[in-house]
Amino acid sequence: MRSVDPIKLEKPPANANTKKQNPRRTIPIAPAGEPELYAKRENIYPRAVHGVFARWRVFFVALTLGIYYGLPWVNWGEGRQAFLIDLPGRKFNLFFWTFWPQDLFYLTAILIISALSLFLFTAIAGRLWCGYTCPQTVWTEVFLWIERRIEGDRLHQMRLAASRWTGEKLLKKGAKHLVWILFSAWTGFTFVGYFTPIRELAVSVTQFALGPWEMFWILFYGFATYGNAGFLREQVCIYMCPYARFQSVMFDRDTLVISYDSARGEPRGARARSDDYKAKGLGDCIDCTLCVQVCPTGIDIRNGLQYQCISCGACVDVCDTVMDKMGYPKGLIRHTTQNELERGERRRILRPRVLVYGSILGGVALALLVAVLLRVPLELDVIRDRNSLYRETPDGLIENVYTLKILNMDIRPHRYRLSAEGIDDLKLVLERAPIAAGAGEVTEVPVRLQAPAEELEHRSSHVRFTLQAEDDPALRVSEEARFLGPASHR
Repeated sequence: MRSVDPIKLEKPPANANTKKQNPRRTIPIAPAGEPELYAKRENIYPRAVHGVFARWRVFFVALTLGIYYGLPWVNWGEGRQAFLIDLPGRKFNLFFWTFWPQDLFYLTAILIISALSLFLFTAIAGRLWCGYTCPQTVWTEVFLWIERRIEGDRLHQMRLAASRWTGEKLLKKGAKHLVWILFSAWTGFTFVGYFTPIRELAVSVTQFALGPWEMFWILFYGFATYGNAGFLREQVCIYMCPYARFQSVMFDRDTLVISYDSARGEPRGARARSDDYKAKGLGDCIDCTLCVQVCPTGIDIRNGLQYQCISCGACVDVCDTVMDKMGYPKGLIRHTTQNELERGERRRILRPRVLVYGSILGGVALALLVAVLLRVPLELDVIRDRNSLYRETPDGLIENVYTLKILNMDIRPHRYRLSAEGIDDLKLVLERAPIAAGAGEVTEVPVRLQAPAEELEHRSSHVRFTLQAEDDPALRVSEEARFLGPASHR
């Protein structure tokens, strides 16, 4: 995922359309009186870099992709996919939990926690999410690595792009795109594996028996990966991602950002390592432009904080390497805050917005944790027969008829005991026994309640059904219902 070649102060090829201040991005100038509505995109060839932040980036790429590609293959229990969004079955498997449409509250809470976590993390550490774990960044890193392995480093890529079409160029370009397409197809297949059991999906693929929807989503998600990570790249971050636009709302002067220390670096200029640059009135920046060459979005961090910066730290790594070679202190480009850079103030983490975000996030997370721990994976719905208010049995009892819908949301089958209370001498009559439901199964049980007429003080009485698993006392739910009958005059 990264190059271990030593840093060399290279010169781009003459046909690379570069400039001194920014060798990789040029802005076309519109003729006088004609506003420039569209600037042609300049291809960006990020240079490979190694260092502390590059190693962290490799770690998070491996971690996130390992989870993405590996999680669908993990089983939990008896052949049950640990993470599966089963839309036809209207359920969501998450390890030892199974969530149903009735559990929409949990999904809502998870989305709220995700949003608040992003707000809190951004207020404290800036756009580190974008630089290390954003899917666009992660897949782009993989595609860049493939490109470097096939076409070579930055200079070789630029020369190859500028050269005429030959057999070598066709072979390299074709091989690169072939690997991209295969990797994208695997990505699309894995994505569908989160919604269709992936082992069944793999069998369908090998037997060319994919359903139309599975085929559509594999191709669609694969094409999206191929286009976004292979071609659009920084365009997604700069123009398509809304996060880049509203991040400034969450920033303040104590938010951690990547900054160039202009007071130390300016005026910039080239020099030999043995030169007394201070006597020449120069700053620490040697104007090597390597910080621009390694930037995946093509910006010059020396121009100040820009919304295109994704805080990947590539410019920090390469600048520290140059400072080491020149014998200067590191940190000319570094993670810092605006207050620290301009005023020398120590960074404040506990600030009003951080405390507000943290408090709300902690409250929602605690509520979700308590709700999940107290959750009973069993649901009981009582539906009263509306065809008749009540009827009288031959032995003089008043009878009401109900249908009980039992939803077993556990991952194991269970047998249940049913009881009813609320009226003296209430009798429960089951149409069938025993009551059982498989994992994720909904079963209907007809039930009759009978009560002596003299025990009915009102025309409508409250009764309560209680359902409990025979093998697990914790699986116990209750549901109220109405019992109708003639009022007693005792």
